[in-house]
Amino acid sequence: MRDQALFDKIDLHLIRVLHTVLTDRSVSRAAIRLGMYQPAVSAALKRLRDLSGDPLLVRSGSGMVPTDAGLRMIEPAAAILRAAEVLFTDARGFDPRTATSTFRIAASDYLDPLFLPMLVAQIKSQAPMCRIEIHPLSPDSNYHGHLSLGHVDLVIGNWLKPPEDLHMARLFGDEIVSLINKDHPAARRGWDVDTWLAAEHIAPTPTHPGARGIIDQMLDALKLERNITARCAHFSLIPDMVASSLLVLTTGRQYCERFIPRLPLQIVECPVTLPRLMYYQLWHERTHSSSSARWLRETTKSVAASLRPPPGSGVVAADKKNPSTTPTSPTKV
Repeated sequence: MRDQALFDKIDLHLIRVLHTVLTDRSVSRAAIRLGMYQPAVSAALKRLRDLSGDPLLVRSGSGMVPTDAGLRMIEPAAAILRAAEVLFTDARGFDPRTATSTFRIAASDYLDPLFLPMLVAQIKSQAPMCRIEIHPLSPDSNYHGHLSLGHVDLVIGNWLKPPEDLHMARLFGDEIVSLINKDHPAARRGWDVDTWLAAEHIAPTPTHPGARGIIDQMLDALKLERNITARCAHFSLIPDMVASSLLVLTTGRQYCERFIPRLPLQIVECPVTLPRLMYYQLWHERTHSSSSARWLRETTKSVAASLRPPPGSGVVAADKKNPSTTPTSPTKV
């Protein structure tokens, strides 16, 4: 009887507060994410503490951490919220005009710089009451975990070899080129492999110690090494750095062409023959049959197709489930 009495005091909103407070590890941050006033979140946390008989969240130094009981509650709470979303949203079908879903997308700025703004605009145009969260590609590279726990619904990026235990769809392929200042010596003289390797290159900061970017993985396979003299964690700022220096950025042609109209830059062929960059969207089995998640994937694919890659890039699209059990972590270009 006691268990039933406790159960009757729990509602879905309380579970959402529980999950948000425990994952954000902050009442104030949870209030912002939930769109609530902080005293209301504090009151809900007090109810949760009374129901569980545990503090759930305690102070540690200048921050807060979940207790052992709180940590054990995170995944069950996430599972309840996922089930509730599927139960009510998918039962009546997904209508973007009236839906109130939250779409969580992990991506980074090494994509075509128009892609994410266009994707957000398309979602808000067709599904005006839905919320959108754009997350960075996190340093821990645990995309399988983030997808399986519902922290993100979709991961978008490029891989030398895509993770094989997730669903995936190709978005587009792109030719690898180099971007240089118009006054760079190579703009007039061109270059051979040795000159290109010896030039001063700029590359993204590794996502974690020991990580290798896709370009360097490709060069490793050819037993070649370029001269990287600068790194930057903000990929979208690199073209401006190239425009005011003799640095060389090597990445996809589609990305580079977006900056040509506004900066003194020039695209030059890469003298090393490298495979094309392939961009994918990845998702977990838990959302594979969800009508809202299917709508999000179709919208993502249509936006990618609308970007019109340069001649020869081609837009390809194919969905499949790969049964292998060994994932490969996404890496930056």
